[in-house]
Amino acid sequence: MKIYVVHSSAFDYTNKLYAPLKDSPLAKVHELIFPHDGTTAVTNSKELIGSVDLVLAEVSFPSTGMGIELGWAEAQGTRILCIHKSDVKPSGSIKTVCKQIVSYDENDLVARVSESL
Repeated sequence: MKIYVVHSSAFDYTNKLYAPLKDSPLAKVHELIFPHDGTTAVTNSKELIGSVDLVLAEVSFPSTGMGIELGWAEAQGTRILCIHKSDVKPSGSIKTVCKQIVSYDENDLVARVSESL
């Protein structure tokens, strides 16, 4: 499965999102695309979103750019999985584009994503 990971830039996504996913069994069985890790050259995220199997969106922090990408994913029929920290209530508008919303704690991020795939 090809998974595009989207998020806000308002938190430490490198250590709190990318690192746990990269170090998990998910990275061994799925192609994870991290748009801001410096190694993925994303020139047209709208086109890329149409070619992936899943958009994994960390929605604990609102982001206009991520909202646009989620709109593109929904319009193109790309499956979306939204995840958020359990102590954060995500924006109500997330429910309009995402049918699958999962909360997680820092210690169970990978497990919660794995069981939702």
